[in-house]
Amino acid sequence: MVKVLDLQFQGVEKVIASFLLQSREGPVLIETGPESTYARLEAALKQEGVHPKEVRHVFVTHIHLDHAGAAWRFAELGATVYVHPRGAPHLVDPSRLLASAERIYGAMLKPLWGELKGIPQERVRVLEDGEVVDLGGLRVQALETLGHASHHHAYLVDGLLFAGDIAGVRIGQGPVLPPTPPPDIHLESWYASLDRILALRPEVLYLTHFGPYRDVEAHLLALRGVLEEWAGWVLHRLKEGLSLEEMTERFEAYWREGLRRAGVEKEGMRLYKLADPPYMNLQGLVRYWQKHHPEALG
Repeated sequence: MVKVLDLQFQGVEKVIASFLLQSREGPVLIETGPESTYARLEAALKQEGVHPKEVRHVFVTHIHLDHAGAAWRFAELGATVYVHPRGAPHLVDPSRLLASAERIYGAMLKPLWGELKGIPQERVRVLEDGEVVDLGGLRVQALETLGHASHHHAYLVDGLLFAGDIAGVRIGQGPVLPPTPPPDIHLESWYASLDRILALRPEVLYLTHFGPYRDVEAHLLALRGVLEEWAGWVLHRLKEGLSLEEMTERFEAYWREGLRRAGVEKEGMRLYKLADPPYMNLQGLVRYWQKHHPEALG
């Protein structure tokens, strides 16, 4: 039984989730959300009869602040935090992660994401691709699923896939959209990750943004389609020689029109924008083309 805990990011529902599972070794958490929503997570856990200090096992799909920003809080209470090998050093010493976030968010860093502290090395456990953690019968398998980040795992538990960001962002009955922020977007890896998930045939996708979806194949194929569409759009604008400012304005209009055509109204667009800001999606795809395929820009 999975409990979806709504972290009410920026006071808004259905933007960031954390997932609570029970095992014979006590409560297990997948994703912590940012530290700015820790008080809400603590309250949600207590509503389920769980005190944060009872959570001994915390799995984060990757180290972005909206997924793992509060992991240090649980480590302080004695939990083990499980993470991809490339993410582990940044949980122990988050200075580079913070510097990168400060460049993006500036003065908004703390109001959005809260405080970030390092986690003692002995509290961080690296998981390799395919590794299974057996928590008294609850088996959590780490699956390396690159493309959104170079340090991304999805977690498979009895046919349920906790997908982090690799399976996209989808809110309510809206469409699935890809989160493509800089610096790690790599489309070829992302497509390979989607193929891997499709081959596993999970029963349910649990999205950190937001919640469970059972139409797994249709969802993943739709995500691939939007990724290809957005990437093509960005490539054409780069070839036209547009400035980033002009591209941003045009991409936001293109993004809004896509949601409008899918039947998403103004409030829904606000949730998508909070969960998956379009200007960051554009920047990540621009960087992808410039870094990985400069020859295509010729």
